[in-house]
Amino acid sequence: MDILTRKEHGILTIEFNRPDKKNAITTAMYQTMADAIQDAEGDAAVRAILITGKPEVFTAGNDLEDFLKHSSSDIESLPVWRFMCALSGVAKPVVAAVAGNAIGIGTTLLLHCDLVYAADNAKFAVPFTQLGLCPEFASSMLLPQIAGYPRAAEKLLLGETFSAEEAYDMGLISRVLPLTELLPYAQAKAATLAALPAASLRMTKRLMKQGQTEAIAAHMREEGWRFGEMLGAGEAKEAFTAFFEKRRPDFTKFV
Repeated sequence: MDILTRKEHGILTIEFNRPDKKNAITTAMYQTMADAIQDAEGDAAVRAILITGKPEVFTAGNDLEDFLKHSSSDIESLPVWRFMCALSGVAKPVVAAVAGNAIGIGTTLLLHCDLVYAADNAKFAVPFTQLGLCPEFASSMLLPQIAGYPRAAEKLLLGETFSAEEAYDMGLISRVLPLTELLPYAQAKAATLAALPAASLRMTKRLMKQGQTEAIAAHMREEGWRFGEMLGAGEAKEAFTAFFEKRRPDFTKFV
């Protein structure tokens, strides 16, 4: 199974389990995760959600072959949309444990989690401009709110990789830990959440997000429309062609 899910001690754990492909996410994986979160939302026995990957990689982002095969200008019809809406809207607290690379949507999804812990080997990137695309799922709204415009602009415009220490300084993650301590620490925090009053946690999360929920949803739709539009344009086609041909893309012919 490319996504492992288990429920125990009040915690739903969702684990990326495709290490041979650097945990690159397929349409089927998005569907599985969306179903798991929606099921957990209605399951009183689940009081917290933990998302994790492997010690060497969280996720390399979208599986590009699968992504292009299933892409659509109507992004709201896609399983990735279902997953991100479920993650963004879930009332229960979500903890993420990140080791290794968290690329593209691997970083974007963290913006919708409540507690994010990273190993000291974690690396982050939102390389949408390098693919001729624009940010996704409200990342162009949330990252400037979290990190401030100058640092968010550096990450979103350049698309360069940055370290766990820098992610912590930006406010993107809650804590940096040695790799061997990461998962036990995140599991312990999820267990603490699971033992706290569920209604209190839900209300606290709701109040912290009050006034943002509708804005996030609207921003996700705007980005989705722009993303779909750009996906069919020449720059994105050049970026993906270059990727599969294992060469550097040439964007100089586009204005």
